[in-house]
Amino acid sequence: MRTLSREHEYAEEIKKSRFICRAAPVESPEQAMDFLKRVSEPKATHNCWAYLIGEAHRFSDDGEPGGTAGRPMLGALEKSGLDQLMVVVTRYYGGIKLGAGGLARAYGGAVAHCLQEAPQLEIHAQVKLQLHIPFAHLGAAQVLLDKFQARRGVEQYGNEGLLLDVEIEARVQKELLRALQDASSGQITAE
Repeated sequence: MRTLSREHEYAEEIKKSRFICRAAPVESPEQAMDFLKRVSEPKATHNCWAYLIGEAHRFSDDGEPGGTAGRPMLGALEKSGLDQLMVVVTRYYGGIKLGAGGLARAYGGAVAHCLQEAPQLEIHAQVKLQLHIPFAHLGAAQVLLDKFQARRGVEQYGNEGLLLDVEIEARVQKELLRALQDASSGQITAE
């Protein structure tokens, strides 16, 4: 999955109206609404917005004719292939009406241009595991956890070994577990 690495802004003028698109990575609808509150400009004619977070999505035309702002913005988000992001397009009216088609092209286009320019990053799904590692296999487990770039969490030592919480990329989970099993003759277990 890809998202933005940081906030980005793009602006353009269309028939004397100024469109300013601001985009940000967000992880929840609450973060998206916080971003909206932070970047909305009260003196602007409209502050239209859309977010896409996994299966969750919402948009607003903020007073523009229905379907001419928020829906095209959401469409641009979906076409971008990005996820976990919020966009706000602020419009300052320039005195020339754009019509429904012109508005849809302006709002969707502003988002598309903004996202094309914005710095992006790849996000890899993470999984959490709890490993039961007998004392005799601690050294081998540490080497493999380093090799697979596992992030260590809570460690609990017991009479027979270590109970260790780790987080790794989901795409390497099976490979790590197989390597741990091979290195310990099946004695390292995971939950």
